[in-house]
Amino acid sequence: MLKLVLPKGSLERATLELFEAADLTVRRSSSVEYKATIADPRVDEVRILRPQEIPQYVAEGLFDLGIAGRDWVEETESRVVTLGELEYSKASRNPFRIVVAVPEDSPWDKAEDLPDGVRVSTEYPGLTRRYFAERGVRADVRLSYGATEAKVPDIADAVVEITETGRALRAAGLKIVDTMLVSHTELIANPTAAADGPRRTAMDELRVLLEGVLEARGRVLLKLNVDEASLDGVIALLPALKSPTVSKLFGEDGFAVETVVAKSEINVLIPALRAAGASGIIELPIAKIVH
Repeated sequence: MLKLVLPKGSLERATLELFEAADLTVRRSSSVEYKATIADPRVDEVRILRPQEIPQYVAEGLFDLGIAGRDWVEETESRVVTLGELEYSKASRNPFRIVVAVPEDSPWDKAEDLPDGVRVSTEYPGLTRRYFAERGVRADVRLSYGATEAKVPDIADAVVEITETGRALRAAGLKIVDTMLVSHTELIANPTAAADGPRRTAMDELRVLLEGVLEARGRVLLKLNVDEASLDGVIALLPALKSPTVSKLFGEDGFAVETVVAKSEINVLIPALRAAGASGIIELPIAKIVH
């Protein structure tokens, strides 16, 4: 039913791991193969292509559904439907920023300060030209194929570059003067395909699975037993998505409690629960959380 395109390159591994966790394992003959399959009746075809190309191909209808960063959607000005943000990147759940950076010792403190003719190196020439034109700066925008920050000051006066923390830019002697765009990974669809009932249903079902995996990451299911006298104290210690589930134990004077908690808190939480009167504490992994 659906023609799906996934990103190759820096986001490839994280994307394939996400699909596998969602029980949508992507299979191909080798790691360099561009054609793949997913054993799911909703997916007819899978391609793995450069992320820069994906928004335009989806907009043109070559694919119904794809994963791409907001940066490349904006750069290519592709007319696609966004079905939702997928909170993951190549190394974390964090989005990254596209920023304008200039030499640390320059007199420029904001983008509007840059003079006409300023040389700007970037991997996003279209986005950059539109950005400076909107601010009345006639910039000489030059396409970069990488190592963009290294081009200042000999080849460029400023850069438009991606960053999560700004650490690499600071190490290169640059300061950020503006954030041009905050980019998330998105599930995007062709407008015509998204308006088609059966295909849209299939798209939404896949989205639920992917979002369920991302929601479950970093969380565990905690189950425990507690007597009535200690119940309130134990409940007070429990963070939860909503309220903990509390059930009376059959044939016993006590309760079974279960809730979802952050994995990062568990090493402190379990000893505290035990001290508060909990017993039979079980920690279980979670594959998906679907609201």
